[in-house]
Amino acid sequence: MTAYKDYGYHADTMTYSFNYVLQPLLNMLDKNKNSCILDLGCGNGYLVNHLVSLGYNAYGTDASEEGIAIAKNTNPDRFFVQDLSTGKLPQPLQQLSFDTIISTEVIEHLYDPEAFVMFCKDILNAKGEVIFSTPYHGYLKNLVLSIFNKWDTHISPLWLGGHIKFWSRATLSLLLTNAGFTITDFKGCGRIPYFWKSMLIKAKLN
Repeated sequence: MTAYKDYGYHADTMTYSFNYVLQPLLNMLDKNKNSCILDLGCGNGYLVNHLVSLGYNAYGTDASEEGIAIAKNTNPDRFFVQDLSTGKLPQPLQQLSFDTIISTEVIEHLYDPEAFVMFCKDILNAKGEVIFSTPYHGYLKNLVLSIFNKWDTHISPLWLGGHIKFWSRATLSLLLTNAGFTITDFKGCGRIPYFWKSMLIKAKLN
């Protein structure tokens, strides 16, 4: 099962292990506004299960049958194996109206991130929003990587299933605005400012 096969991402080993992203992400959520959440590429369900424990109405999909099986150990009715190449959600989720899509550390793996964003747009309700996290790349961080000759380890081509897109705040914002979203929030996560490990961008449909 290759949930992201048209976009080049295979989620078999994807887990939500980026705890430095968790609290900033939670700060972007409001139970009154984010009433029906979908985590695309949910891995082993860590984030969704945590959100459910906090009282959120959250669901998750992923390519990995093994990951979904782990996720279902906690909330069996909240997780579904997904093949995004169909252009549709798993049937049990098609009747839901999602106002929020979260995708953590996924978009850097995709051959076609534009198609992924359009899929998100298609399954959101009219006032929906997305929250994406991805490794941060900006001028100062990139400069330091160059000065200390760290690019070979940072973007090693020997990393099986590694990152193929390297996003800055500007490029990820442009991807979303080109798809009809308006950026509403940004947060760098992990390390000191402008050397962040990852970034969070929140955007709403126009």
